[in-house]
Amino acid sequence: MRIDDTDRRILRQLMAEPELSTADLAARAGVTAATCWRRLEKLRDRGILKGQQAVLDWRALGYEVEVSLRLTLDKTQPRAFEEFIAAARLVPEVIEIQTFLGQVDLRLNLVARDMAHYQEVYRDRILALPHIADIEALMHVTSIKASEALPL
Repeated sequence: MRIDDTDRRILRQLMAEPELSTADLAARAGVTAATCWRRLEKLRDRGILKGQQAVLDWRALGYEVEVSLRLTLDKTQPRAFEEFIAAARLVPEVIEIQTFLGQVDLRLNLVARDMAHYQEVYRDRILALPHIADIEALMHVTSIKASEALPL
């Protein structure tokens, strides 16, 4: 889907400061508030702008451990992916589920309060998930770059 320079200016400003009011966003993008509102509605209607969300700092809420689990499933089971994903969605500590093509089938990101909590989640919830053939845990140390912004 093509967007023009005005849409790009609006989206750049919105990505930089998503909490801006429509009037402030319009001023920064160099358009009127009415134009900005109409453009935002069109971007939503076209599925380019999917909405806004609150971003929580899970560390500030007491979660100190982040682990990325790379999983390979037993693909001899016809519904392995569907059943695994349905079960993984029920684990509250799992904050992201991604599927891949290749040697690794899925990646789960999960958070825990501390290592004891992680071990409990891993043993009691993760290892109980269906159809796991192989699993590798990668302990998160630091984020170098984490951004949803696009080069518009």
